[in-house]
Amino acid sequence: MPLSLLDTFRVLASFDPPRGALKGAPWEEYVDWAIAQGLAPLAAYNLEYRLGASAAPEWARDRLLSVYQGSVNDNVMKLVNFKQVVDELEGRKLVLMGSAAFAEALYPHIGFRPVLELQLLLRRMDVDGFAGFLSNHEFKPEADTSHSGATKVVTDGRTAIHLYSDILGPQRREQTAGIIERAKPMKVYGPSMYRADLEDSVLLLCLEHARQGYDVPWLSFIDLRELVTGAKWMGGVYSRPLDVPALLARAADWRLERALYTSLSIIARLFPEAAADATAALPPLRRATRELLDRTVVGPVSTPGRTSALRGLERVRRLLTGQ
Repeated sequence: MPLSLLDTFRVLASFDPPRGALKGAPWEEYVDWAIAQGLAPLAAYNLEYRLGASAAPEWARDRLLSVYQGSVNDNVMKLVNFKQVVDELEGRKLVLMGSAAFAEALYPHIGFRPVLELQLLLRRMDVDGFAGFLSNHEFKPEADTSHSGATKVVTDGRTAIHLYSDILGPQRREQTAGIIERAKPMKVYGPSMYRADLEDSVLLLCLEHARQGYDVPWLSFIDLRELVTGAKWMGGVYSRPLDVPALLARAADWRLERALYTSLSIIARLFPEAAADATAALPPLRRATRELLDRTVVGPVSTPGRTSALRGLERVRRLLTGQ
């Protein structure tokens, strides 16, 4: 029986893919979609080194492998350059979020997780000072930050750095301060760099999903899968079970219960092996709310290859973020 696009995604998004599971895979449909979703590096590695070269046609392997090689080089360039910039910065607390914080903590190889930009959370009073510090290293401000929600965005022409302060909105500055307070040292980047705690990282990722109306690369769902399941393939800061009571309490405090429910429900649908962990952390929403979210967001978003945006996108964002 031919594999579906979802079946192919599940095999090639696994860190331990089952051999012989790709017979009849829809390669013509999968390859372009996987590249657009940020999935190509992990898929290429699985095909070349875990599943055997015969698992896919040569043209598909070549296209995916070229993206993998480019991802490795690009990630190393961006992260080494960033380390050189911030390594000796002292007396600050900057919280690295998103792809740069996940690439080496959730994935067995840093090249599996493309890093398109860097995201940092810092105190509002530190934003201009840090942007000024970066300007000494050829980072210039971008005029338009509306698409990112960041307080300020700077770039050196190769790497964009998004600086966030009131990431939960101006009404929840105390909760944002809690994220910074709970952050764990990330010593590889020097004494001023930190990484968000596990439960905070889950909620920040759900917040990003909701603010984008779930129009996010499917690679982001692999990020959340690994956070929710305790990064079992690694041995780092995220390699522990979720503190579900703390997660649910913060979700309620941040008014992100609907976003948490939606993102975790998508993970449960996409990854059967993660369904138990995701379901165990679902917030207790009313039945009517759950059914509405399942019908209008979870179902459509969990369908690979979907080309249309969610209807009523702004309404969806407000519903899920409480903002």
